[in-house]
Amino acid sequence: MHGSPSISLQEMSTVDATPSRSIDLTHDNASASSRLPTYFISHGGGPWPWMKKEMGPTYDQLAASLADMPRQIGRTPSAILMVSAHWEAPVFTVQGNPKPPMIYDYGGFPAHTYEVHYGSPGSPELAQRVQSLIAAAGLPVQIDPERGYDHGMFSPMAAMYPKADVPVVQLSLRRGLDPAEHLALGRALAPLRDENVLIVGSGLSYHNLRNFGPQAHGVSKAFDDWLDDAVVQGAPAGRSARLIDWASAPAARMAHPREEHLIPLMVAVGAAEGETGERVYHEDAFMGGLVVSSFRFGA
Repeated sequence: MHGSPSISLQEMSTVDATPSRSIDLTHDNASASSRLPTYFISHGGGPWPWMKKEMGPTYDQLAASLADMPRQIGRTPSAILMVSAHWEAPVFTVQGNPKPPMIYDYGGFPAHTYEVHYGSPGSPELAQRVQSLIAAAGLPVQIDPERGYDHGMFSPMAAMYPKADVPVVQLSLRRGLDPAEHLALGRALAPLRDENVLIVGSGLSYHNLRNFGPQAHGVSKAFDDWLDDAVVQGAPAGRSARLIDWASAPAARMAHPREEHLIPLMVAVGAAEGETGERVYHEDAFMGGLVVSSFRFGA
């Protein structure tokens, strides 16, 4: 496991973008040593980076793990492709907006959290490249030129790259949430890893809003133990087959009554199929009792 420094994320209100710029996607002869990993991250609840006063140390470990990702990667990506649990569409849909606005897709939070801004630029160039790769794999795809950033993107990115100086393009899940189809999506996107594009699946390893706190420790641990065995401890060759059958795992439907927060994992795994996995964030008592994790694959 990569070490994560202990930090407390400072409260922020506005993060300004760097000007939109062209990105280099021409690493045709990139070696395995230059290939970027993929990640499945737990993105936390709502606009948590802007709620330090209200949340205290609750998110300090998650913040530290996200802030440590640039060190783990070892260089700055040309761009990030973010697959968020908070965007589903009839076909895979790529964000093509060069200056995405904010989507405050949460409710019941303090008023100031509906005014926060994370201003990283989009990348229509990367959007076109992503569309081309997905179409070449025979999967349905379109570009949405208006789509903004949801909190599955801007909350973790505020910890990962607080200066908002890395272009980010979001990619939707496809309705139906078929794990095999999202693994295939990851395979289609794998060439981006040799083009200095970081692929991040943003969800949660446990997502049952009706069962939080100490009473959820047992079920969250049972599923998290299975997840670690499936994607880290087990042989990479059998990982995809186990994930396709994820609903048969211990406490699976208690951990994910609906699987939209798990499916981004399939994309991260598909893009690094056959490569080793590693747990890079883990807590045994998040929010008073939840067992939660994030994972890195390949490179």
